[in-house]
Amino acid sequence: MSSEAIAREVARRRTFAIISHPDAGKSTMTEALALHARVIGEAGAIHGKAGRKSTVSDWMEMEKARGISVSSTALQFTYGDAVINLVDTPGHADFSEDTYRVLTAVDAAVMLIDAAKGLEPQTLKLFQVCRHRGIPVITVINKWDRPGRTPLELIDEISERIGLLPTPLYFPVGIAGDFRGLLDRRTGDYVRFTRTAGGATIAPEELMTADAAAARENGEWTAAVEESDLLSEMGQDHDEELFLAGETSPMIFASAMLNFGVRQLLDALVELAPPPAARDSVDDATRDVTDPFSAVVFKVQAGMDSSHRDRLAFMRIVSGEFERGMVVTHAQTGKPFATKYAQAVFGRDRSTVDTAYPGDVVGLVNAMTLAPGDTLYTDDEVRYPPIPSFAPEHFAVLRAVSAGKYKQFRKGMDQLASEGVVQVLRNDLRGDASPVLAAVGPMQFEVVTARMKTEFGVDTAVDFLGFTLARRTDAASADELNRQRGVEVFTRSDGVLLALVSDKWRLQYIQKEHPELTLEPLVAAAD
Repeated sequence: MSSEAIAREVARRRTFAIISHPDAGKSTMTEALALHARVIGEAGAIHGKAGRKSTVSDWMEMEKARGISVSSTALQFTYGDAVINLVDTPGHADFSEDTYRVLTAVDAAVMLIDAAKGLEPQTLKLFQVCRHRGIPVITVINKWDRPGRTPLELIDEISERIGLLPTPLYFPVGIAGDFRGLLDRRTGDYVRFTRTAGGATIAPEELMTADAAAARENGEWTAAVEESDLLSEMGQDHDEELFLAGETSPMIFASAMLNFGVRQLLDALVELAPPPAARDSVDDATRDVTDPFSAVVFKVQAGMDSSHRDRLAFMRIVSGEFERGMVVTHAQTGKPFATKYAQAVFGRDRSTVDTAYPGDVVGLVNAMTLAPGDTLYTDDEVRYPPIPSFAPEHFAVLRAVSAGKYKQFRKGMDQLASEGVVQVLRNDLRGDASPVLAAVGPMQFEVVTARMKTEFGVDTAVDFLGFTLARRTDAASADELNRQRGVEVFTRSDGVLLALVSDKWRLQYIQKEHPELTLEPLVAAAD
């Protein structure tokens, strides 16, 4: 395909992630967007509840049982002439490392905020990652159908706490808990919503003039118009240049559960979010979207299909045209990699993909040699920056309950380590039968034990260790560190030496008494 044709395809792409604090409605919004794009006919109301459906993006049994997302999944669908690549992210803070990997693969983010709770710790942390990576953010105030705070209060909080100026595209008519519709601030018209049974289908919309809205809604419309005018006087109208620069955030009020405001969000993403752009490599060269094929692996996941037991590597295409079956080069090993089994992913369902373009997310089946952060390319060599690991804060020994399951245990640990589910640490003292798992949050250990049982048939036990800190070290320091009380040195799966330390006071003592030893902080993703 010519460069001009590739550029046209790139212009159609919108690749984004939904980020938020747990329980703000990410998975419900993901499904609502798919519903409005008419790629599913009916939405599950509340996933994880008895007798209800789980959302299309939640496939792990643990997710369905608890009603939370603990892994990232990708959905691709068309909306009008646009091709949407939507990457749903984990809904629990313990899996923020997985969310960070996703944010290396998208061009924009939708920040979902609970109307009653406002900005929450996980939202703040993820926003800082977006700011660090220069990802423009569209803000959605979700759950406006429930009692909550006032619009201006939420707008002020965002502006004051994170320095991002909200510029609402639509303003709610009706207070939180009495969601009637939206004032389109750019046209002055009124979009009135009608509820459907359980919010399972697209909510009907009625477009009304300002005069008709005033006659129907009386004081609620007047209040919305007055507050909207106040925002305009304060300079809080959308400016595309400031949005792309990360200084402002278009805002929409919505209810994912009722499918109110969802079409408006889709339209805003297509109109305002940036298409894929050139990316810098590790040697500061720039790979333009029309250059020969290249891609970054940002997620490796196994166990999505229990009947096949396969392993899927999600790659974000950075440049060029991808054709199924093409042989590419794996930058980390220099070896050829065949792409015969390439699939588009829609939650747990898959379909073969023959061609794809920059911005698309493609799954490569049984990609056993690929790991998060790896680069694939054709023609001129390129390698994109690796994905940093979060500094782990929780440590535990994992062991098989039955010694007869050692072979399956070892296979499972190797697979989960390569996926990045947890960091796996080993040393000669503990041996391969008792690896140490290092995690950002303790729920990661639950995922490991659940997947070891369901995918490898191994019952495992977790024994927590008394370490709270991890520091990068080197071979010259390892022997002395191992002699220190409250310290143990391990080798991570990627070959990095890590010293685990009991607490910050022990670390301070060792650094004071042995300044010659290497004890470097692990760089957090948002630093």
